[in-house]
Amino acid sequence: MITRRSFLKTGGLMTAGLALGGLDVVNASNAASYARIAGANRKVNLACVGIGNRGAEIINEFDKTGLANIVALCDVDLGAPHTQAMLNRFPNAKRFKDFRVMFDQMGNEIEAVSAGVPDFAHFPIAMLAMSLGKHIYVEKPMARTFYEEELMMAAAKKHKNLATQVGNQGHSEGNYFQFKAWKDAGIIKDVTAVTAHMNGDRRWHKFDPALYSTRYPKAEPIPETMDWDTWLMATRHHDYNKDYHIGQWRCWYDFGMGALGDWGAHILDTVHEFLDLGLPYEVNALKVEGHNDYYFPMASTLLFRFPARKKMPAVDVTWYDGQNNIPEVPAGYGKVEIDPNIPPVAGGALKPASLNPGKIIYSKDLIFKGGSHGSTLSIIPEEKAKAMASKLPEVPKSPSNHWANFLLACMGEEKTRSPFEIHGPLAQVFSLGVMAQRLNTKLLFDRNTKQITNNAFANAWLTQEPPRKGWEQYYKL
Repeated sequence: MITRRSFLKTGGLMTAGLALGGLDVVNASNAASYARIAGANRKVNLACVGIGNRGAEIINEFDKTGLANIVALCDVDLGAPHTQAMLNRFPNAKRFKDFRVMFDQMGNEIEAVSAGVPDFAHFPIAMLAMSLGKHIYVEKPMARTFYEEELMMAAAKKHKNLATQVGNQGHSEGNYFQFKAWKDAGIIKDVTAVTAHMNGDRRWHKFDPALYSTRYPKAEPIPETMDWDTWLMATRHHDYNKDYHIGQWRCWYDFGMGALGDWGAHILDTVHEFLDLGLPYEVNALKVEGHNDYYFPMASTLLFRFPARKKMPAVDVTWYDGQNNIPEVPAGYGKVEIDPNIPPVAGGALKPASLNPGKIIYSKDLIFKGGSHGSTLSIIPEEKAKAMASKLPEVPKSPSNHWANFLLACMGEEKTRSPFEIHGPLAQVFSLGVMAQRLNTKLLFDRNTKQITNNAFANAWLTQEPPRKGWEQYYKL
């Protein structure tokens, strides 16, 4: 295990050594030339990396738009039961275990890429895709580390002709358009505090927490069908164990972003964008239940503090996760059962909890209650909502769902609603929150220099560990 001292000596403060430079765009004109092709039957040639579980759901959504031609399927475990459905559905798509081989062998046939893979694996796929002139769609959160998110935003800015999209689909549903309309109309204004909460069961965590509180899982035989080395990508080596796999990667600091990255992207996305929050100046771990160095706590309360922006006051955002870590709700909050508008996730519905995943927004004059994903806001209590009804603006309908929005953007017909430039700073908020969880401490952050000012180790940890040998080039694209 890498200690703080050894990290600071060998890998810390490596930002100067990892810069945007090196490989440049090889096929940057390909995507742009494809987009100029006219015709009623126009489809985007889409390569899909990650084809089981959530990856399969993403492929299904892209296919339902009628705008995608699935030309390649890539997964490190093509022989696994959870990958068979997509292989059977698209028998003519070329098959690969390694996305690098896929690009080498058929890069000229690919216009866009979807990455339905674990959080830590988004970065190399996205960076290589952009360097080759491919549009890129990644699941949320955008990446795992603050520095990777910084590089992805810089690469997207460099390749402005490419469409980028992060998979927080609420950005193409009612929540997005209502929040924007209410903000523009002055209904949402002078917000000073937000409570965000996800208190459902830990659906990605199936092992006894005491088992790994002082160590990583022991080595088990790698499934014969699986390319474990490619699954690890740029992260340092871990021996295979079933408790890393099939969604459980999300609970490990080395691979996932926990409840915050998983659900925060669906709960705080519109708050962050339309209140122009940017990056916090302070992140404080107020509660970390079951803290250890390996996996996420069983419950946590995190305070993010954002300064005044333009004419908007300072905002405190408090995040609660854990089944018994329920925030207080204001009088007149109303029903607390699971919102039927929240879609099934990872193949199953969320189990009922004490409070529906969502948010409470406190402004000078009004309190708003909101859910997750595309769920819209309501004003509470009900009496206040009735008094405000006549003042509420008309909310426009979405012209396209999130997957069609991406494909239409690939064609040059729309702009993506959750591009890297929009989602990137929110993902960095999550990365700072995860660091506060992992170190169980308060972090002071300079928004201008993007440095942590009160903790040298945490500041070095913005880059995390150096990439594994053979993966360094993705940090130089």
